[in-house]
Amino acid sequence: MDSTEADQIAAAQRGDEAAFEKLVAAHQAQLHAYCYRMLGSVHDADDALQETLLAAWRGFGKFEGRSSLRSWLYRIATHACLRLAATRRRSKNRVLSPEHGPARTDVYDLGEPVTEPIWLEPYPDAADDSTNPEARYQERESVELAFVAALQHLPASQRAVLILREVLQFSAAEVAQVLDRSVASVNSSLQRARKAMAEYRAEHHAADGQRAELSALGEEGRRELVAAFVQAWERADVPAMVALLAEDARFSMPPLPAWFDGRADVVRFMAERMWATPWRLVPMTANGQLAFACYQGATAPGPFRLSAVNVVTVRAGRIAELTGFLDPAIHHHFGLPAELAEPR
Repeated sequence: MDSTEADQIAAAQRGDEAAFEKLVAAHQAQLHAYCYRMLGSVHDADDALQETLLAAWRGFGKFEGRSSLRSWLYRIATHACLRLAATRRRSKNRVLSPEHGPARTDVYDLGEPVTEPIWLEPYPDAADDSTNPEARYQERESVELAFVAALQHLPASQRAVLILREVLQFSAAEVAQVLDRSVASVNSSLQRARKAMAEYRAEHHAADGQRAELSALGEEGRRELVAAFVQAWERADVPAMVALLAEDARFSMPPLPAWFDGRADVVRFMAERMWATPWRLVPMTANGQLAFACYQGATAPGPFRLSAVNVVTVRAGRIAELTGFLDPAIHHHFGLPAELAEPR
C-alpha cells in the first residue's frame, strides 16, 4: 500500500466520499465483469455491483488493511453474488438456446418469446486502457459466451473459486479468506470446477477460445471476414453466406426459443424468413468476440431499426455460431442508436 492510497483510505474512513470513490474506481470495471461472470446477466451484475459498493462504503470504517483493498472488495462482491445466485432455482441458471430446448427445422415456427430471466446475456466490451496486453486478452477471453455459459452450470461457490483463482489470479489463501474456507477446501473446489468445465465443453462441442481463433485470422483476416459477412447479410447472398458458415453452424435468437442447427437449416431460415426485409449491419464487439448491431428495415422506405445484437463465434476461419440477442433491454447496455436514418 503506497502513501497516497493510505491517505485516501484514512480520508474515506473519516467519511470522505470522494476519497472512497477514488479508491474503488480502479476496481469497479473488473468487479462488474466478475459479477457478470458469476451471474450471466448485465442487469444482475449491475445490482450486485451496486450492493457491493454500498456495503463497502457503509463498512469501510471496519477495513483494517490486513488484506489488500482489492481482496476486501472481492470478498464483498462474492457474497453479494452468492446471495443473488441463491435466490434462483437451479432451473433458472442463465442458459443459451441450445441448452433450453431442441433445435427446430420449421423456419415459420419460432415459438413465443420466453420472457423469464433464463437467458445468458451478452456483455459490452469496455474501452480498455490496460498497458498489459496479456492481461487484457485474458480478461476478454474470460467473458466469452461459451465460457460464461459453462460457468453457470457450476455450483455458485465453485464458480467463485474458479474465477478468483484462474481468471483474477488470486492465491488459494486469498480465496480461502474471501469465502471463509480452508485452503484445502478451495483447492478441492477448484479441481472439481475444472473437471466440470472440461466435461461441459466436451458435451456441448464448445469452440476453442475466440482469442486464439481471432489471433489466427490476423488483423487483415478479421477485417475480411467482417466485411464478407456484412456484405452477404445485407445483399441476402445465399452462396456467400454458405461459404462463410461452418457445416455445423448454429443460429439462435433469445428470447425466442427457436434455434437452428447446421448450415443448411441456418441458411434456409435466413433466405425464407430473415431476408424478407432489408438489413444494415454495424460491426462491433461483445464478450471479446466479433459482433454486429443488426438493423432491420421495412418493405417500404424508412429508417432501419435496431433488431439484434448478434455475437459471432469463429472456428477455423468460419462462423460456427450466431447468437442474436433480440431483447431491447439488452441493447440499451451497448449504447447503440435505436435507428439508422438511412442506408450507408
